[in-house]
Amino acid sequence: MSIPPTTDPAGRAAIHVRGLEKSFKQLTVLRGVDIDVARGSIFALLGSNGAGKTTLVKILSTLLKADAGSAEVNGLDVASQAAEVRASISLTGQFAAVDEILTGRENLILVARLRHLKGPGAIADDLLRRFSLTDAGARRVATYSGGMRRRLDIAMSLIGDPPVIFLDEPTTGLDPEARLEVWRAVRELARGGTTVLLTTQYLDEAEQLADRIAILHDGRILVNGTLDELKRLLPPAKVEYVEKQPTLEDVFLTLVGTAKSGEQR
Repeated sequence: MSIPPTTDPAGRAAIHVRGLEKSFKQLTVLRGVDIDVARGSIFALLGSNGAGKTTLVKILSTLLKADAGSAEVNGLDVASQAAEVRASISLTGQFAAVDEILTGRENLILVARLRHLKGPGAIADDLLRRFSLTDAGARRVATYSGGMRRRLDIAMSLIGDPPVIFLDEPTTGLDPEARLEVWRAVRELARGGTTVLLTTQYLDEAEQLADRIAILHDGRILVNGTLDELKRLLPPAKVEYVEKQPTLEDVFLTLVGTAKSGEQR
């Protein structure tokens, strides 16, 4: 039950990972991870809590060092060129890192100034427009909804135009309406040419957003492909003579269940 992994021998992938391993004392978290993420695409890393998603993102964003294997981001080695990697990426964690005392516009201006960019006001206004926050730009962030804070957080991460952005479970704790707001923001990133690696435990999120989906379980990539490729791993079910195509949920539960059965034998 596998799809051959994509390869990029010319090095055009925005993210290129081979044989990545990571352990914390006796706990093995990553067990030889291989992925390639095409430039300008949305790549979803789907897995349950504890699957190793955040650990992989931390290695790719230079916050952790791998025990074995190699990884390149934007053509830069994460181990030997960590400073250059950090300059070309942005990382948005599971909780919005915004200052509630400041207005939305002031948050953006602050980050632009910290990065020593010219025209911080114009940069802030452009991002407020791109993420449909112009009307709220003069309000304190403490008055924002969860979805608005998350969109502002993502907008802040784009200051300086990083070619690669990591979104680690960006809709955790959000209500359905706020999740849709964030989904629209993520699609906006890809339309602008930004490469997005998205970690999530929500099946519908991966299904709605991703160009490619990798299922990570117990530190291993079980499968990596487009949504259509993953669905073809399971035969369609027939209900009252009507063919029913498998959903991403069916694929995920079958693959993870098979992996768990193999571990118990």
